[in-house]
Amino acid sequence: MAYSRLLKRGGRVFDLNDLFYFVQVVECLGFAPASRKLGIPKSKLSRRIAGLEERLGVRLIHRSTRTFAVTESGRDYYAHCVAMLVEAEAAEEAILRSKSEPQGRVAISCPPALAAMGFNETIARFAAEHPKVQVQVESTNRRVDPLTENIDIALRVRFPPLEDDGLVVKLLGHSAQRLVARPDLAARLSATPALEALSTLPSLDTPSPNHEHRWLLETVSGHYAEIRHTPRLISSDLDMMLQAALQGVGVAQLPELIVREALQDGRLVELFSQHRPKCGIVHAVFASRRGLLPAVRGLLDVFETSFKELSLSPDSLYCSLNRTNSRIQDH
Repeated sequence: MAYSRLLKRGGRVFDLNDLFYFVQVVECLGFAPASRKLGIPKSKLSRRIAGLEERLGVRLIHRSTRTFAVTESGRDYYAHCVAMLVEAEAAEEAILRSKSEPQGRVAISCPPALAAMGFNETIARFAAEHPKVQVQVESTNRRVDPLTENIDIALRVRFPPLEDDGLVVKLLGHSAQRLVARPDLAARLSATPALEALSTLPSLDTPSPNHEHRWLLETVSGHYAEIRHTPRLISSDLDMMLQAALQGVGVAQLPELIVREALQDGRLVELFSQHRPKCGIVHAVFASRRGLLPAVRGLLDVFETSFKELSLSPDSLYCSLNRTNSRIQDH
């Protein structure tokens, strides 16, 4: 590895402590002040820096009895040494944080429908188990930016392809979708059972950026069908769409977890079960993986475990068989 070659370059082992000593000498503006600060002999510091210069083949510090000056090469090397020491400190801090008890504030944004699918219970249980953590939840359907809005975790459900907005993404699972309608509305398809007949029925949908509404349906074998439609009701509130579907307002594409009960008791029926909508990708986004507080890291792990438990249904297999290539990955 390149790192191993670095440590043994020149036939001798490279001691990373030399970088620390060099930084201290530069910042203290001399060997004597650095010796007093570190509590080690000045002669030892001088030998270590001399050995470092010999190994590098350049002079880092101009020495004289009256002046102390860092060479141009020394200034460049100093900047890199500081960066390495900062990274080493960050690594130690990460370990210490991972061992500490979760505490402090955790701010989350979560779509109402996702909360209703079981995440509200998950968040409440986490808060009960960690009394030193203050959990702040914003229930919203708008796209939250963790970078500018001081949000630790933004929960999202999106459909591929997903855009890359520079945030760290943690895949939580896949949300199976169903195309459903009230039985009397579904009966109108019996005369024309083809997929294209869907466009003749009234429909419901979530807002679309380009104002185009379509269902992209696929089979387990990977065949696709696109059905364009003009919805009678457009809402980002999935509970409102569910209620409208139950009232017979139109056909709706909704998460299986939301319509499961209505399908079981017959208030809704699934249309074209061999051609189902693409699965939604449930994921958490956050600004940076570095320096995550134990409370944030712990909540992310709980979300992942909780969603796996919620997704234990036949449709989970369907989603796993039909995962499409996207720019989201499990980090």
